[in-house]
Amino acid sequence: MSGSEYVIPPQVQLLDQTSQLKGLMTIVRSKDTQRGDFIFYADRVIRLLVEEGLNHLPVIEKVIKTPTGSEYKGLAFEGRICGVSIMRAGEAMEQGLRECCRSVRIGKILIQRDEETHQPKLYYAKLPKDIASRYVLLLDPMLATGGSAMQAVKVLMDNNVREDHIIFLNLIASPEGIDAFVKQFPKVKIVVGAVDDGLNKDKYIMPGCGDFGCRYFGTD
Repeated sequence: MSGSEYVIPPQVQLLDQTSQLKGLMTIVRSKDTQRGDFIFYADRVIRLLVEEGLNHLPVIEKVIKTPTGSEYKGLAFEGRICGVSIMRAGEAMEQGLRECCRSVRIGKILIQRDEETHQPKLYYAKLPKDIASRYVLLLDPMLATGGSAMQAVKVLMDNNVREDHIIFLNLIASPEGIDAFVKQFPKVKIVVGAVDDGLNKDKYIMPGCGDFGCRYFGTD
C-alpha cells in the first residue's frame, strides 16, 4: 500500500501538505543534503509540528484589556505541558519545543532493541516529578514499527500520565507503525509531517530520510 492510498486514522493529524512543507521535506530527505542544511530545514519542519501539536491542547476563554483600553475576548491554554524526547533522535526536536514554549520542562526516555529478543527495552527514563498533572508532547522524528513509541507511552502511563493527555509528534511515519500504535493507544493524538509508503524488509521507512539521528547529530 502506498502512502497516497493509506486511510489515515482519525487519531492522526497530518500536517497540511503545502508547497512549503513538501519543499522542506525534499531537502531533508535528499541524500545529497549536507548536515548544516539538514539541521536547518529539519528544524523548520519540527517547528511546524510543535505549533500544530499545541493546537490540540485544551483552551479556555480569556478576556484581557489592550493598551487602547479595549477588551479583547481571546483564549488561554488550560493546563500545563512538558516535553518528553525518545533518545537520541527525539532530542533533535527539543529546541523546536523550547522556541515555542519558553522554559518548558523536558524529560527523556532511552529505549533500545534487545539483541536477543529484538523487542524494545527501556534503559533510562528521567521525567518531571509532576508529569502526571501535565499534557505531554512526546518527541520522536520517525515512526517505523512503532515499538519504541509504544514502549515510551507505556512508561508515561506507568507514571500516571493520562493516555488522552499525550500528543505524539513525528516527522515521518509508516502506515504499519501508525496502525500498530493507534491499535494499542487509541486515545493518543499523533501529529505527523508525512506518511510514507511503508517499511522494507529491514524495517526502515521507505522512501524515508535515512537515519535521522545520525544525520542530525553528524554520526552517519
